[in-house]
Amino acid sequence: MSDHRSFESHSEQSGSGGGHETGARAAQTGSDPLELIEQCLGLFPDTDPRQKILYKLRHAVMLSQAAHQQREAEFKKLSEVAAKLTAPANRIGTLLDIPGEGLARILVGGAEYYANVDPRVPVADLKIGTQILVNEAYAVINTLGYDRNGPILKLAEAMADGRLRFEQEMGRQPLILQRSSGLAGVELKAGDEVRIDPTFRIAIEKLTDRKTGKHVLDEVPTVTWEQIGGQREAIAAIRKAIEYPLLHADTFQRFQFSQPKGFLLYGPPGCGKTLIGQAAAGSLSKLLRESPQADAQAAGGRPPVTSGAFLHIKGPEILNMWLGESERMVRDLFAQARARRKDGALPVIFIDEAESVLGTRRAMRSFNISNTLVPMFCSEMDGIESLHDVVIILASNRPDLIDPAVLRPGRIDRKIKVARPDREASSEILKVYLTEELPVHPSVVSERGGELQQAVASLVNETIEAIFKRTDENRLLSIRLRNGQSTVLYRGDLVSGAILSSIVQRAKEKAIDRTIQSGEPAGLSAKDLLDSVTEEFRQGEMLPPDDAAEEWLKLLDHHPEQVVGISSFRRGRQAEERLVNQII
Repeated sequence: MSDHRSFESHSEQSGSGGGHETGARAAQTGSDPLELIEQCLGLFPDTDPRQKILYKLRHAVMLSQAAHQQREAEFKKLSEVAAKLTAPANRIGTLLDIPGEGLARILVGGAEYYANVDPRVPVADLKIGTQILVNEAYAVINTLGYDRNGPILKLAEAMADGRLRFEQEMGRQPLILQRSSGLAGVELKAGDEVRIDPTFRIAIEKLTDRKTGKHVLDEVPTVTWEQIGGQREAIAAIRKAIEYPLLHADTFQRFQFSQPKGFLLYGPPGCGKTLIGQAAAGSLSKLLRESPQADAQAAGGRPPVTSGAFLHIKGPEILNMWLGESERMVRDLFAQARARRKDGALPVIFIDEAESVLGTRRAMRSFNISNTLVPMFCSEMDGIESLHDVVIILASNRPDLIDPAVLRPGRIDRKIKVARPDREASSEILKVYLTEELPVHPSVVSERGGELQQAVASLVNETIEAIFKRTDENRLLSIRLRNGQSTVLYRGDLVSGAILSSIVQRAKEKAIDRTIQSGEPAGLSAKDLLDSVTEEFRQGEMLPPDDAAEEWLKLLDHHPEQVVGISSFRRGRQAEERLVNQII
């Protein structure tokens, strides 16, 4: 009671002026309890015991206000969650057109709307074909980008006004779709795969054709003429046909010489046709880039050559069971080559196993894919001018099976035979694989007086002698010709670059195995190579089974029609003659 009376008396002693000043401050600070408590604490001296009660009161008020603020924050979060859960969902639609500023033609749920656009949506984000968010009033409030899903259709025609026509499966009507903003200005052609939106209203994305894209190499092959052993005549013939018109353009122009645009490399398998085609592509591209005269002659209104493109196609890859698909692939192949030429690259189309897709046409009474594929190929070849546009190189083991319309002059102008290597050419091929960088057995080096170069040369000579010697052990085949003559073929008569490469590879395996087993440094020896020669011709995959007479004909340089019978001398087989059926 005394404290209470003392507090009242102290208030009364403050006088009318002090009460007026305190009331004014209270009116300014409002009803904040903490401010009032602070004012009361300011009225008592530091020794007054009543300050302890006010401090406790201030602490309690502060805790109460903190708890109140926390409850308000939690209530706000709960209110926001409740608002989101109870708010209506925004619909997703597709933007079809922008008819005017702030307006949009949209497709929502299969129905079209003429809607307003929220001014806060950036104009750059409003792209034809993108997904959009619309509110309850069907106003566009946000964009979601292009839908990443959707069906894929093949383009039938790119119309002049920019629209696209698609053909569907049998029994379904064709479609005409408009382009998305992402496809505006993109060059499209018949046969391209295009992804469309799930509503079948907008063409969204052009897809890369996996089948044609995998044939194109970004870089021209780096194979050079020096890396090809033997085949001097074939290399000289193709270099003369390709390089002379570019190096001596003025001379050829005075003679009004039409430059070739197609070449045929034919001969037995494994003799370097693919390597020669790659080297020709690399040499031609390099020549056009480095020679100003050739580059100016090659331009002729076209962009100058700055790079090369090598399109390597294996014939069977073009064949397709679906009607018209193989023809489309041929058309796309030439279109892709022309597109590369427009970009400044010189395209070289190399078709291996050409007889599989360009075979002789049969009677029209039974369907044969060559009946339609060969005319398509010929028409595409007639559309190119010379090797300044597209260079075409065909490779085949059986040129007699290729349709004559493909091989006629004006299309395939040069036929170059890649024959089997003789003794000298085989020696050059072995020198490509047996280099001085390879480890050679010390005994071989010591026999040659420590000269590594002579040691390698001796290995080459011994291997060549083992292959080309005319002994009973080296006999492989006896063939009887239609004129009654019989011919015995030895290992040297059926050797090829692929066989020589395999022999060296087998010898390396033997040397590596010996090094691993002994743990001592070793190298190639003459025994490794001689044993590899025997193994390769006895069990090598380059030689077919003895009872497959037709397969043996593909390895011979004799015309198949002149061969009547074949008998084998390989160990483990009876030397009986097998008649050859007519296969032409």
